[in-house]
Amino acid sequence: MNYSKSIEPVSGLKARSAELIRQAQETGQPVIITQNGRSTAVLQDIESYQRDREALLLLKFLATGEQELRDGRRVAHASVTDHFQQKLRELKGE
Repeated sequence: MNYSKSIEPVSGLKARSAELIRQAQETGQPVIITQNGRSTAVLQDIESYQRDREALLLLKFLATGEQELRDGRRVAHASVTDHFQQKLRELKGE
């Protein structure tokens, strides 16, 4: 991604915070905040932030699963299926 159009000095954040928040919400792109010419912070809308956190969590689960496979820790498919079906029933209140 090209963030060169979304770079703001901290003084711009102080002066135009509402506008920069609106920009992040409308575009879904983060705004890079600089201080003394160096990137120091990121302003991001909440929906993008939550989506990114969920994606990172999914990647963490995948990495954990791959490591467990490499370590020889496996669970039978039928056992996993039974477990998830039970959890779905619990969620549905059955």
